[in-house]
Amino acid sequence: IRTIAFYNVENLFDTIDDPVTFDEEFTPNGKKKYHTAVYRKKLRHISRVLLDIGTGDFNQPPVLIGVAEVENAGVLTDLTQNTALKKYNYQFIHFDSPDKRGIDVALLYREAYFSPLEAKNTELRLWDETGQRIYTRDMLWVHGILDDEEVHLIVVHWPSRRGGTSKSRFKREKAAFALDKLIKNIREADPSPKILVMGDFNDNPTDKSIKNGLPVSGKRNDTVFLYNPMLQLYKNGLGTVAHRDRLHLFDQIFISNNFLQPQQKDASFIFFKAAIFNPDYLILPEGKYRGYPFKSFGYQGFTSGFSDHFPVFVQLIKKIR
Repeated sequence: IRTIAFYNVENLFDTIDDPVTFDEEFTPNGKKKYHTAVYRKKLRHISRVLLDIGTGDFNQPPVLIGVAEVENAGVLTDLTQNTALKKYNYQFIHFDSPDKRGIDVALLYREAYFSPLEAKNTELRLWDETGQRIYTRDMLWVHGILDDEEVHLIVVHWPSRRGGTSKSRFKREKAAFALDKLIKNIREADPSPKILVMGDFNDNPTDKSIKNGLPVSGKRNDTVFLYNPMLQLYKNGLGTVAHRDRLHLFDQIFISNNFLQPQQKDASFIFFKAAIFNPDYLILPEGKYRGYPFKSFGYQGFTSGFSDHFPVFVQLIKKIR
C-alpha cells in the first residue's frame, strides 16, 4: 500500500519579513504575533498530521505529500529536517511563485519510494476587468518513478473566493483551462500516463470549473480520463474547509482512470480508497464552529490549532497478477 496525501497547511511562514511579499503579519511585530516559539509549534503540528495520515491502516506515513500555503524552501527544510519527519527522509520539490502573499505549493517525497525525473512550475496568468495582473500560485508538475512505476504528480492551489464566489469564479475557470492544457501536454508525450492531480481547488467537485473544465468524472468511466473519488464524499455531506458558514470539499485528489484497473501483466498500482483525514484532534469540539477544522490562526493570532483545512489522501495497492 502506498499513501499519497494533500494538505493545505494554512500559512506556514517563517518569522522573517520578506520585503517583496505581504507577509508582515507573520512576523514577531505583526498582528499575528508570530514569533519563533509559535513557528516551531506550527511545524510540530504539521509534521504530526502528515505522519498520522494513513498510519492507522498500514503503519506507514505517506510516500508523497502535496502541500499548499508554504512560504519558501526554508520552511520546507525546517519541516522535513527539524521535525519528526526527518526519520522518514522526506525531500521536497518547490518553486517560488508570484503570489502576492508569497505562498506556494510543493511536493514532499520519501526517497526510499519515489525518484523524481523532472519537475516544472507553470505560471497561471490572470488579469482583472481593469487589466491589472492578478498574481497567484503556480502549478507544480513532477514526473518520477514511484517504486518501479512511472507517474506524474500535479499540485495546485487555485485562486480563492475572496470578493465572492461569483465574482471570483472566472479565475478558477481559467485555472481549470491551464490544468487541462498541462494534462493534454502530458498525454501527447505519453498516450497512457498515470497521473494524480491534487490540491486546494477553492471549488467543490460539482462546481463548473471542475465539472465542466476538466476531463474528470465521479464515476469509474474509462471514457473520461480522470476519476474524482472525492465526489461521493461530497455527496455524503463531507468537507475539508469551512467557508461562508458551511463545510466545503475544496481539497481533492483526482487519479487517471488507468489506476482503476491493472494495466500490466506483472504488477501495477491500482486505486484502493480515498478519504478525508479528520481525527478528533483536528476538529473543533464545541462552540459555534463545532465540527470545523481546528485552524491555526484567528483574530487574536495563533490558536494552537493545526490548519483551517483537513488533509485528503488516496491509497494505491500493488496488484500482483
